[in-house]
Amino acid sequence: MNLSRSISEAAKTLVLGASTNTNRYSYLAIKRLLEHGHQVVGVGRDEAEVLGVHISSTLEPVAGIDTVTIYVNPTNQYLFADYILSLKPRRVIFNPGSENPSLYAKLLEADIDVEVACTLVLLGTEQY
Repeated sequence: MNLSRSISEAAKTLVLGASTNTNRYSYLAIKRLLEHGHQVVGVGRDEAEVLGVHISSTLEPVAGIDTVTIYVNPTNQYLFADYILSLKPRRVIFNPGSENPSLYAKLLEADIDVEVACTLVLLGTEQY
């Protein structure tokens, strides 16, 4: 059994603020995550599908979330704070424009790692 393969298959990334708009960074993140072999789940404004990934417009429980990558501005993040905490991810990535120190504090208090970074850069430099 290839242990590293089974671990990566179980871990998922949730893209918060997922979009079908090909000009959006959240769309590019879904595309690049898939290209790098990651499982992806999306939560966005509208129910949709992007590159075979279902985007939910409701905050449904999802098991096995390793990383939440945020593409929602800080003003609207209060809508998602409890949801993110309920997923118990290992880490949350705050992409440029989504930085939110008050949410960082809640996540760190819940023993969830916080990264202020760009998911696309992390993937491109093999630091994801």
